[in-house]
Amino acid sequence: MLTVTGALRVLIDPRTERDGDLAIDDGSADATTLDASGCVVTPGLVNAHHHLLQTAFRTLPGTRGVPMADWLPAMAGAYSRVGHDPELYGLAAAAGAAEGLLSGVTTVADHHLNWPADATAEDSVALAAATVDAVRGLGGRLVFVRGSAGDDPDRAGESAEAILSGLLHDDAVGGVDPDGRLQIAVGPAGVHSDGEATFRALGEVAARHGLRRRTQANEQVDTAIALERYGERPLDLLEEWGWLAPDVTVAHLCDVTDDEVARLAAAGVTATHAPGCDVPMGWGIAPVARLIAAGVPVGLGTSGGGSNDAGHLLADARLAMQVSALVGPQLPARQVLGMATEGSAIGLGRPELGHLGAGSAGDLCVWDVSGVADAGVADPVAGLLWASPGRRPRHVVVGGRVVVRDGRLVTADEDELAARLRERLARTPV
Repeated sequence: MLTVTGALRVLIDPRTERDGDLAIDDGSADATTLDASGCVVTPGLVNAHHHLLQTAFRTLPGTRGVPMADWLPAMAGAYSRVGHDPELYGLAAAAGAAEGLLSGVTTVADHHLNWPADATAEDSVALAAATVDAVRGLGGRLVFVRGSAGDDPDRAGESAEAILSGLLHDDAVGGVDPDGRLQIAVGPAGVHSDGEATFRALGEVAARHGLRRRTQANEQVDTAIALERYGERPLDLLEEWGWLAPDVTVAHLCDVTDDEVARLAAAGVTATHAPGCDVPMGWGIAPVARLIAAGVPVGLGTSGGGSNDAGHLLADARLAMQVSALVGPQLPARQVLGMATEGSAIGLGRPELGHLGAGSAGDLCVWDVSGVADAGVADPVAGLLWASPGRRPRHVVVGGRVVVRDGRLVTADEDELAARLRERLARTPV
């Protein structure tokens, strides 16, 4: 049993909060107590859209303030020069997941898009396993999305099947292992990189195994390429290809019409907002208020280090709140915290995540709001976003297990993780 004591405020979910203690039954006979005096307790944050490999490729020359049509080949060139191997994948994932845990992210969805052109299905299992082992070894939860960016459709489907059989337990349900620590999903990068055959191939894998599907749509290059290549907008193509459905989550959605918002809502699609990628790259701002008002559940993601050089979801929640006023009414802090927790969990099909109520998985963050950066804050929950940009939690708990205590990883050494990734990159420089 884990007991969190003396909290100033406990955010059970985006709509419910209270003062006092919180008990989490993790099934263990051992008693653990965390001091939360002067703190706000929230559910663990759920990063619904990341590209963990990009953690090794931040601030690359030629990747900032450029059109996406230039950014994509610049990133692809960097991957090719460094090389694809399980060591790199594992080290990048470990650094990215550690960064996330240290900033309150207990679940990360890794939309993995980049695979060696000559990789066999068995090779892809080894690469995916390196990512999975890195995140699980740190104590976090991972949603591994077998993505595609121009892959051969048949090879993509075969790889997804191999990853499922090679990494999930036999009694996994809907692509989720019984302990909830690993989930497998599928999803092409978008219509700008993959055609109908790839969407259908990965969609068939999802249908056979009950997996969630994820893709990206309606950033600037996505819309432009779709119009040039097909004479249609991305969401038109996704609808024709069977990818507007309740099991689908679409990231970005910066450029959507009122009619498209209504169609997304009618189809039961969920969305992921990624302002920490879209805003600095100049790719647009998703109209989150319009999406939510139409009935589209919206989660929050950081996207990868190639466009957003940080994996700090709470910082991106602050940004989402601030820029929302540029495309509609300003989003309240609690609503955006809900996006970073419950909203993301809905898009993953994981009702046990993103809240601290009955049936929760027991993931939480303890945020110290007693310091000078929070002095004068009247509303400590809203202050999590408005005050102290870049704050890190005092404690982080995943499934009742403490993985960050007093701001330090329990499961690994932060400096060692960074040093190992730097050493690997030095061997094959970008």
